[in-house]
Amino acid sequence: MPTDRRRFIAGALVLGAAGAARAQSAYPSRPVRLIVPYPPGGGTDFFARLVGAAMAPSLGQPVIVENRPGAATIIGADVVAHAPPDGYTILLGDTATYAANKSLYQKLPYDPQKDFAPITLTGRFAIVLLVNTRKINVNSVKELVEAARAAPGAIDYATPGVGSPFHLATELLAGAAGIKLNHVPYRGVAPALQDLAAAQVGVMFVDFASARSQLTTPGIKAIAVASATELAGLPGVPTVAASGYPGFEAWAWQGFAAPAATPADVVAKLQTSYVAAIKDHEIVAKLTGAGIDILQSTPAEFAAYMRSETEKWDKVVKAANIRAD
Repeated sequence: MPTDRRRFIAGALVLGAAGAARAQSAYPSRPVRLIVPYPPGGGTDFFARLVGAAMAPSLGQPVIVENRPGAATIIGADVVAHAPPDGYTILLGDTATYAANKSLYQKLPYDPQKDFAPITLTGRFAIVLLVNTRKINVNSVKELVEAARAAPGAIDYATPGVGSPFHLATELLAGAAGIKLNHVPYRGVAPALQDLAAAQVGVMFVDFASARSQLTTPGIKAIAVASATELAGLPGVPTVAASGYPGFEAWAWQGFAAPAATPADVVAKLQTSYVAAIKDHEIVAKLTGAGIDILQSTPAEFAAYMRSETEKWDKVVKAANIRAD
């Protein structure tokens, strides 16, 4: 065989092998691990499992949900912050993870703005202000504020933990109204709601889905929503803003992020896969039915939102002197 022909064949074989190697290593070539910093069964876990499964077809690989709960999402966030930046470990974090924890904890093991590559905002949960009228006889935000002013610090409010979106929303209201309420933190939404239903505590901000499930309980009443507009699922329940506090708005929001230094094309593929997943009408119906306002964003938009929310909640944390460690 002529020398030139042998060289051509050898070169073609080398190029073919290189192309095959690139094809094999194309992202993703194995399952993607999605870290949820909450226990199974909650709203974040529900979102992760539903949307993760819907992302799998466009990624060509399964998305495996792994629950790493504890310490106000810090345990799960730390896993992702220190994972290899290859796109195979991503996080579904929330308000605490990306914004509030930086102000709440003096020794946070990760930096939300330095250790993550934002992928996209994914959703936000509308927040509802519930009261148990058997514990505290109020029927509006105005009446709640008047009762709190008459007895500073005497009204107990429940939250699923220090620094949770519901804790911060309550302190945002207390600061705006100039009142003092007594914080009673629980280890999760379920036990907090149990004590609200039992009239052990009188007030609680909670996500819409959880609030809706309590409205048949004797004494439980929704007196306001923390969103900018009224919720279709709670007709007639006013916003906090319309109850005398213009501009008041609070959400429990969440988003996908990868470890910092994850390649931009990998981040883009994950973002594109998420956008494709939430175009499915069945997925949309299930999420909205659970009270989730579906969001999407560019990585840059998510990064900007993280910064603005960090500034907002830092002011609330400092004004209320909230510490979590």
